[in-house]
Amino acid sequence: MQRVALACAALALPLAVLAADGLQYNVRINAPGDLDDLLEENLDLLRYRGNPRTDREQLRRMVRTTPAQAKTLLATEGYYSPEVTVRLDDSGGTPNVIVDVTPGEPVLVGAVEIVLNGFESTGESPFDKEALRASWPLPEGEIFKQDDWERAKRAILRAVVQTRYPRAQLTESVATVDPETHRALLRVALDSGPEMRFGELKIEGLKRYPESVIRNLNVIQPGDVYNEAALQSFQAKLQDTGYFSGVEVSADLNALISQQRDAAADKQAGTPQPATIAPLPLLVRVVENKRKNASVGVGISTNTGARTSVSYDDLAIWGLRMKSALTLEQKKQNAHADFFFPTTKDGYNDSFGAALDREDIEGETIRSASVYGKRAWGTPQLERSISAEYLNESRSVAGAEPTHAASLPFTYAVTWRKLDNLVFPTKGYVLNATAGGAVLPILTDEKFIRVTARGITYRPLNPKNLFIFRGELGALKSGNKHGVPATYLFRAGGDNSVRGYGYQELGVREGDATVGGRYLLTASAEYQYWFKPNWGAAAFYDTGNAADSLSDIHPKSGYGIGARYKSPVGPINVDLAYGHAVRKGRLHFSLGFTF
Repeated sequence: MQRVALACAALALPLAVLAADGLQYNVRINAPGDLDDLLEENLDLLRYRGNPRTDREQLRRMVRTTPAQAKTLLATEGYYSPEVTVRLDDSGGTPNVIVDVTPGEPVLVGAVEIVLNGFESTGESPFDKEALRASWPLPEGEIFKQDDWERAKRAILRAVVQTRYPRAQLTESVATVDPETHRALLRVALDSGPEMRFGELKIEGLKRYPESVIRNLNVIQPGDVYNEAALQSFQAKLQDTGYFSGVEVSADLNALISQQRDAAADKQAGTPQPATIAPLPLLVRVVENKRKNASVGVGISTNTGARTSVSYDDLAIWGLRMKSALTLEQKKQNAHADFFFPTTKDGYNDSFGAALDREDIEGETIRSASVYGKRAWGTPQLERSISAEYLNESRSVAGAEPTHAASLPFTYAVTWRKLDNLVFPTKGYVLNATAGGAVLPILTDEKFIRVTARGITYRPLNPKNLFIFRGELGALKSGNKHGVPATYLFRAGGDNSVRGYGYQELGVREGDATVGGRYLLTASAEYQYWFKPNWGAAAFYDTGNAADSLSDIHPKSGYGIGARYKSPVGPINVDLAYGHAVRKGRLHFSLGFTF
């Protein structure tokens, strides 16, 4: 907020600052672009304005030193030949200080010399030196800024130490600035150090669970070149298993220290130094979670109301991991138990489970029992799964006879992710598609085929301004809709659908109730402005509906404003939306990135 206030001061009339026991004076800075912000945030004139010890003599001293201080600050932004004049008018009651800045021509990056020493590979694929040089982020012709220069050096070193040469060092970095030609000649030298490769897998900390829980997730083979991204991916997979409260995956540093000690002794003795070091063991240290864990939770959702839950997990029952929970909400109740097999060597995650559900939403009450089996595989960027579920459901609507439906559908699902951050995404997209149905007359009252597609994309304009677009569609084909379990039909409305309407409020009218339809179509556009790193505001427009035919889908609109906060546990979203069709306002609250 200080930055915004000072920027406004530079454009408006001089701002008087009243400070207890301190000299009152006004400061106005006339500088183009963002340079006024730079000076307002760093000049002593503004830093010490209102200080109780500031008097007129000290003000005059700061006025005399301001040109030199301003030139030093402007040089960090690439302006090495600025003209700075400072005027002090203290003839009246309140002194006025006016700083005029003409930055002049900026210094541009000239020739860039990148020297790479070492980088000799013993493997079949040599290190791509030219690709490393091409990745230099401060090219010729860019304005030479000190922060960009420091970031560029860190970036090129980081690109090296992350793979193959983790002991690389920046041995030289020189920027020669010529104010007359307005060019900066850059020279950077890196020494690769020896190439590092992985050795055998070592595991520490296992007591309750078999080594296969870890080994089956490891895709790093002995002899693979060091790769930090591979270590992080392996560590993330282990953390996601639920077996461990702490996981550390690294190259064995003790082995590295021992080799360095031996190399130092050999060097002192005059023995030639090898270009590579012996493979380092891949070390996995884990802290196991307790085998059994029970918890109780309470909460509230603007979709389904107040919530209380009891969960019980057992990480080693019949060699499987079990997760179970009883959740009671105002509109929905659920009890389930899921069993997960350890990940196989081929990367498959198999599971099965059973559930009991009851929901009472928009006048329709559904009770169901289900059992399922699922196989999932892939990466966070591309996830796939195939599942089979047997569902037995009873349904009642006020004023109509209760109905019953059973079904045994198979479903294939795929998700594509390309995001800059999985928790707080600001750039990229996620796409999800499913296809399946109950096509065999086995434990099925009515055969059907069902497809869905969902997508969300994040389009940033700059770090403060972000657009988010979201869409969803679904379609179901069957001979008789009423023989299909309501779980597989479509409704819209709620926190992550069409805001401004109640949870699943939009659908097909049946008496006084809203029930699911064969088709679904929703879309959303949202603009976010982040006025602080963790705080933002949003404006949005949602539209969509569900119906039994495409011609009957009459989209309902909702729009409004919201607040955004990046909390330690994920993004918190609070929205005030107006449902145009119902002419009502509604508050929506959600936690986390939901897709």
